[in-house]
Amino acid sequence: MLRGVSPPVAAPLAVAQAEAFPQPASQAAREDDRGLAGADSQYRDTVLVPRSRFPAQLPGRLQPEAELETQQKCGFSELYSWQRQRKAKQEFCLHDGPPYANGDPHVGHALNKILKDITNRFYMMRGYKVHYVPGWDCHGLPIELKALSEVKGAENLSPMEIRQKAREFAERAIEKQKSAFIRWGVMADWANCYRTFDPKYEANQLRVFYKMYDKGFIYQDYKPVFWSPSAKTALAEAELEYNEQHVSRSVYMKFPLLKSPPKLTSVIDGSSSASVLVWTTQPWTVPANQAVCYMPDSAYSIVKCTTTGEHFILAADRVESTAAVLDRQFEVMSTCVDLADGSCAHPTIPDRVSPLLPANHVTMAKGTGLVHTAPAHGMEDYSVASHHQLPTDCLVDEGGFFTEAAGPELQNKNVLEEGNEAVIQMLQAAGSLLKEEKYVHSYPYDWRTKKPMIIRASKQWFVNTANVKATAQEVLKKVKVIPTSAANRMLEMLDRRTFWCISRQRCWGVPIPVFYQKNTGECLINSETITDVIKVVEQQGTDAWWTLPIEQLLSKEAVAKAGGHDVLDYVKGQDVLDIWFDSGTSWAHVLEGAAQQVADIYLYKNTLKVYCLPGG
Repeated sequence: MLRGVSPPVAAPLAVAQAEAFPQPASQAAREDDRGLAGADSQYRDTVLVPRSRFPAQLPGRLQPEAELETQQKCGFSELYSWQRQRKAKQEFCLHDGPPYANGDPHVGHALNKILKDITNRFYMMRGYKVHYVPGWDCHGLPIELKALSEVKGAENLSPMEIRQKAREFAERAIEKQKSAFIRWGVMADWANCYRTFDPKYEANQLRVFYKMYDKGFIYQDYKPVFWSPSAKTALAEAELEYNEQHVSRSVYMKFPLLKSPPKLTSVIDGSSSASVLVWTTQPWTVPANQAVCYMPDSAYSIVKCTTTGEHFILAADRVESTAAVLDRQFEVMSTCVDLADGSCAHPTIPDRVSPLLPANHVTMAKGTGLVHTAPAHGMEDYSVASHHQLPTDCLVDEGGFFTEAAGPELQNKNVLEEGNEAVIQMLQAAGSLLKEEKYVHSYPYDWRTKKPMIIRASKQWFVNTANVKATAQEVLKKVKVIPTSAANRMLEMLDRRTFWCISRQRCWGVPIPVFYQKNTGECLINSETITDVIKVVEQQGTDAWWTLPIEQLLSKEAVAKAGGHDVLDYVKGQDVLDIWFDSGTSWAHVLEGAAQQVADIYLYKNTLKVYCLPGG
């Protein structure tokens, strides 16, 4: 009982079920078999056991009917509204981390909802008024892919046709899951659920986006990101899974030395050829090479191949292992600790110079201790390029094919397949290839399409987590996280990742509300533009971004404030927000009526992570 308050039902559960399903007549016979009657009946009254007409068991075919009738007689569906109407001094708010609307209810949903229901009922029985609004995460690539898998000729659909198919798929999944949750007796505000594709929800999400942009937490940049050629979109690191048995075609290649590092100049005979020895598991990235990196403060040797007379530069610690792999004999001529001011020629592109540069990401675990550096295809490579003002030219398109800029020998070839082969052949023809071999290692895959990823430079939108790291870590320390290891992982992640890519190149999602100048590509977003867009979204939802002409989304006043002249000089952006931005901003919509928009507990989706927020 709840502090002297009568329950909202007339009959206890046991009586309700007993009346609906009376005990069968054969029950007495079964009691005789257990020794509870007959010769032992003299002991019946000495054992204090409860007496009930509640059936001991039901045939499987009757269980669904029993569940439904029990719910009706016990008033499960009215429990939430009843407890909201009673007078209570305190309110307990559990924020529903939304399940994903892409399939039938399963044991993960059950675990998640039961944990929430136990928590809510516990506080309700302590006299609290419970605030719990269930919801669904409805956008994103998984739903889009599943919806399109049911359609023939899906590649020919327009963005609005894709959005319609995805919405219908999500709505069907929501109805299935919702009916299951209600049937399980979960106490919630089922009449006012939230869905991330509701217009008001989307409008609130855009408000959060602009607030973060206005404070400098969101920015646009051109740099390498994890890219899924199979889905043709950027992905976050958390959206990857790693194939431990992926096979790459690794190569050992030489970069002819153009300028000897000063500390090795006296050793190298001017008449002898010398090359920097490099190993890579991704030959397709060689055309984008801009430098070769070495480990600072590490010993590097110049060796002479006793067979060919060539001179090679590589890490002193890797001489023996590299000689064994190449099946050659190396004679160490000299060793030094600094390769500064040296440079080499690109192995396949005439006239391109690749400087030798120090970089802390170089390791001695594998290879030659010298790393080929393609700024468009590596996070560390990009950092080196940014520091030394090197170009970051991407020669690969959204589908993972070489572009025209890669040259006629490579254009339109898939970089992970025939493109890789073509680059290896080019290295062979240039006399730069020393050895090719299969290499089994861990490699990132798209967790949805189950196809290999690449790293590819492109213009994306990011959250600058470096700017909020210190504050976020301090706040997180005040939150009780179950299990504790989850909090530790979050703290480590904040230390490790300085940005979060939030843009996706799909159409089933909330659009990033930015306009671009046709000629310059300069982005336009300000308080006027976002206000105009939000007004439309609140009324029509984000479908309006694709259906309405730009004149109805962007006002002349907003263009004038930005120094522009004509609305038609701009185009709408085509990127959508990462779905974790969708669910991560759910508080802005769901907790509008809660005190200070703060929940006591946030139980996240289908996991056991429970975040007890400050004040809870």
